[in-house]
Amino acid sequence: MKLPDDVQLLLKKRFAGKHRDWLAADNPSQQWPLLIPLGPPSEAEALKQTEAVRAWAAAWREWRGEGELNWIERRWRVLGTQRLPESLRLDGPHAVCAWIGELGRWQLAEQRHQALCGRWPQLAPTSARLFNILADMESADFSRCLSVLEWLEVNPASGLYLRQLPIPGVDTKWIETRKGLLAKLLTGMRGTSVQGDNFYAMCGLQTAPAMVHMRLLDPELRMATRGLRDICAPAAQLAGMNLSPSTVLVVENQQTGLALPDLPGAVAFIGLGYGVDVLAQIPWIRNCQGIYWGDIDTHGYAILHRARSHLPQLQSLLMDEATLLQFSSLWTTEGEQSIAEGLSQLLPPEATIYQGLKQHRWGHGVRLEQERISWPFALRALQQAIRSPT
Repeated sequence: MKLPDDVQLLLKKRFAGKHRDWLAADNPSQQWPLLIPLGPPSEAEALKQTEAVRAWAAAWREWRGEGELNWIERRWRVLGTQRLPESLRLDGPHAVCAWIGELGRWQLAEQRHQALCGRWPQLAPTSARLFNILADMESADFSRCLSVLEWLEVNPASGLYLRQLPIPGVDTKWIETRKGLLAKLLTGMRGTSVQGDNFYAMCGLQTAPAMVHMRLLDPELRMATRGLRDICAPAAQLAGMNLSPSTVLVVENQQTGLALPDLPGAVAFIGLGYGVDVLAQIPWIRNCQGIYWGDIDTHGYAILHRARSHLPQLQSLLMDEATLLQFSSLWTTEGEQSIAEGLSQLLPPEATIYQGLKQHRWGHGVRLEQERISWPFALRALQQAIRSPT
């Protein structure tokens, strides 16, 4: 026997699993009505729990709510004629939502879904999957969302920067915090997505180029820049420089890079992190001796793998087990390890350390940051590596 509270719980579960399908339905009549059996007992069952049956029937007689309650009449030998609730019929999502306190959210999501699909019918599947966003978004934000989509539809390749968009009420921060939502809607509108989830390319917008910090560590190389040692510029501009270094040094920590002394024939690229892909754009470093010096942690080896895919000649510096163990008193903890697998560009000793870190061979989340290594020790190793390239 299902009491009203039992039906409400059942409908909450049904809503959680089906509300997106209900919103997306082209022909709602195929899914409705929803009939919920209330479980009227047999006479034998009623005799075992007379008071429970009376309370159950009374609860439904007093019930007032959405849906059509169907009653049946039972003629029992002992208990006589009894009128019992048999089933509840609900004719659509509105009735379900009224039962579980979701009617306001449903109506708002339905209204916004219809607004989107009325303008862009191809958005129907995408919009239905965004039920919670449509149900909970502020009215002003939904209006802004429509304005952005309409402007991008008319101007698919404007070439503007985000801050330049002439959309009333919409600023850079508003779009930046809703890139995921807008990208899903644009993908649904166009039926295609951009490789790498590049939101700005999808919108036909320009982005500021990534700035690359390069240091010229050789006085003779600095003659080409009138003594300029530090250059921060887009990789495309660095690619056009007329330089002929013999060594390229990739250093992760900025302060470590700034502390580097003059080194013959050397240029250093500092703090690229996972952005080491930009090195592929600079042709005059391809045949240089290459040295990569990063942290001994999982991300350090993942970045080395990535950098070496562009500069296969890169040799790691101070990223071996001997260095790790020598400076064990300076270890810190890596908060979130890399999830990368199959780092094919690592040499066997490097891969062994990477796996050891992942498996916590030397302790949980062991990490040796490059700037913690004794500077005289590190400098000697670096100078030796440049004098004796392998």
